[in-house]
Amino acid sequence: METAASREPNTMEVLPQHKFDCRSLDAYLHQHLPGFGTEPEAKLKVAQYRSGQSNPTFHLQKGFQAYVLRKKPPGLLLPKAHKIDREFKVQKALFSVGFPVPKPLLYCSDPSVIGTEFYLMEHVQGRIFRDLTIPGVSPAERSAIYVAMIQTLAQLHSLNIQSLQLEGYGRGVGYCKRQVSTWTKQYQAAAHQDIPAMNQLSDWLMKNLPDNDNEENLIHGDFRLDNIVFHPKESRVIAVLDWELSTIGHPLLDLAHLSMFYFWPRTVSLGNQSHHLQENIGIPSMEELISIYCHCRGINPNLPNWNFFLALSYFKMAGIAQGIYNRYLLGNNASENSFQYANVVQPLAEIGLRLSKRSFSTALPQTDTTCQLFVQTRTGQDVLTRVKQFMKQHILPVEKEVIEFYVQNENSVDKWKKPLVIDKLKEMAKAEGLWNLFLPAVSGLTQVDYALIAEETGKCFFAPDIFNCQAPDTGNMEVLHLYGSEKQKQQWLEPLLQGSITSCFCMTEPDVASSDATNIECSIQRDGDSYIINGRKWWSSGAGNPKCKIAIVMGRINSNSETRHKQHSMILVPINTPGVEIKRPLTVFGYLDNFHGGHFEIHFNQVRVPATNLILGEGRGFEIAQGRLGPGRIHHCMRTIGLAERALQIMCERANQRVAFKKKLYSHEVVAHWIAESRIAIEEIRLLTLKAAHSIDTLGSAGAKKEIAMIKVAAPRAVCKIIDRAIQVCGAAGISQDYPLANMYALTRTLRIADGPDEVHLSAVAKMELRDQAQNLRAKI
Repeated sequence: METAASREPNTMEVLPQHKFDCRSLDAYLHQHLPGFGTEPEAKLKVAQYRSGQSNPTFHLQKGFQAYVLRKKPPGLLLPKAHKIDREFKVQKALFSVGFPVPKPLLYCSDPSVIGTEFYLMEHVQGRIFRDLTIPGVSPAERSAIYVAMIQTLAQLHSLNIQSLQLEGYGRGVGYCKRQVSTWTKQYQAAAHQDIPAMNQLSDWLMKNLPDNDNEENLIHGDFRLDNIVFHPKESRVIAVLDWELSTIGHPLLDLAHLSMFYFWPRTVSLGNQSHHLQENIGIPSMEELISIYCHCRGINPNLPNWNFFLALSYFKMAGIAQGIYNRYLLGNNASENSFQYANVVQPLAEIGLRLSKRSFSTALPQTDTTCQLFVQTRTGQDVLTRVKQFMKQHILPVEKEVIEFYVQNENSVDKWKKPLVIDKLKEMAKAEGLWNLFLPAVSGLTQVDYALIAEETGKCFFAPDIFNCQAPDTGNMEVLHLYGSEKQKQQWLEPLLQGSITSCFCMTEPDVASSDATNIECSIQRDGDSYIINGRKWWSSGAGNPKCKIAIVMGRINSNSETRHKQHSMILVPINTPGVEIKRPLTVFGYLDNFHGGHFEIHFNQVRVPATNLILGEGRGFEIAQGRLGPGRIHHCMRTIGLAERALQIMCERANQRVAFKKKLYSHEVVAHWIAESRIAIEEIRLLTLKAAHSIDTLGSAGAKKEIAMIKVAAPRAVCKIIDRAIQVCGAAGISQDYPLANMYALTRTLRIADGPDEVHLSAVAKMELRDQAQNLRAKI
């Protein structure tokens, strides 16, 4: 067989199992294809496309003429699969109405020619992008390519089946149910091992079929970027390829299939495609693509049952992957890497299960002008919208239930536990993808993105925990992520990120002024392959949580260092280590702060841990502390702004409800001024916090020291004043358990001491300001 692999990109020599009689094909085409024999002396050259995972596809070159041949694979095939006669039929119909497909030329049902049925079409010369990021083009062109792709899909779904004369091409009504049934059977016929997620997903899909499973449109079945040929120089679709899975059915499954890459698991390779998409490279968001699609079709962009169609797409893809691996085992698959598909089925099914539990709003989110000075990324806008929706639908409605749990268990042994609804909400948030939002490496969010999300979660005292974004775990996870060894990450960071355990941070000590952290006396002494810790700590937040398994302890390790800031280290100490004694909980203005695991005094008496538990190295404690506290401080500040918004809301509601001296409270000038001053203060500290977040994003924590210190002072001060005004407007009720204001005030007032008292930060700001002014003065001189 003559080969032409070098002439056509993404081709190779024909695989042994797919070779056929080239002379027989040549003779058949001479007889049945007009114009094929215009160069009788030219030899027919054949190359196989690498991307043919299902129906083997070949590039034919006869002189200057090029064709593409598609055929059934040899051997035993799954039922109802590889119907290439349908491919030929639909392409012929589409070509007749001007839809961009290669011109179909000939169909041969005689297997004696090359061993199986086949059809021939014209070769379309253009660009096929196999990497979703489309490298080598500008962001504007990349965006235009995606827009052209989605417009083509909308055009396909707008075609009239009767005009195409494709009645009977598929049954249409009940398509989703048949898809679930078909792919379940296809998977079961090809399965080589039991994968529970596939069975669970199949059951869920069958029980949650959409009510509108009666739409009848021509659908592609595998519409994606690398099945499209674009014009060589223009962002224009000139051909849509691979119609094997086309039928009459529900168009949203095509749209969902195209949208899968937005949720693709990073652990699963996309072949030569990038594992995930970066911001600002010109690729529209899922909501933007859906908006364009719906505009072209004239339908509502808020699509119902979107979670079903995404979950079904992943189920279908997992079934396809199983089929590819099965054909590899049978020895009749075209791809060189088809053996890898054995490891793809389970993660795809698990993603499908997670998506099935998510709720979606597919309409474009309304633009929030709050953060115009500090622009959120597209991902940040999407996550913030979803967090707001989750808070409104799931968290705020159960706030009273959570409070009542702690009131009822105030003197019970269960006071450190959490109500069952918390774990339920956590599972929901994890399924929604609203998990570990604080960590940029995991969430893909910037500090500006997360600052606005933290404000939203600050409106409810337990909301951060629902998204696994609670202190002190966020800071501890940041420490392990930035400075932990691989072993430390595996042992402690992974379960913290999963939410299966919690942690505490042990720095402050009762016997020294801990505002000057160089005073810390807790000792960490090397002893062979171990370190021995001795000392007293207090205000160790979170230690009362039954799930608290690990403490990060800061202590003095090297008293001989000339530099005071290189005498301390941080070390990991499992809570159950002999010698760790949790002495007592400390109250905050009388509150135990049960939900957050309280604040404890902990003694370390000859506590021995492996030397491998030391983080980063000896004398690196202050270096770690600065890296830990930078983002954490602004997270605290942004959450307090959310708290301030809640307090202002309570203030306004009370001022509108109550009458004193024959007029509503808000009509009294002093109350009106309090409301106005509170709004002004909130806007001021929000902008300063966003500036600090932006500085961390652009300059790093070290470059943002001044802004972080300023907001650490400004936010708690301002919010304390706002809460105090709200208490005053509510009167005696404001300091009672009937309102959350007293607890709000206690926690916010604490922040003027936690992570360094105001006075330390004010001194730091003054020092940096004087330095900056001196530099400016020298520059002028």
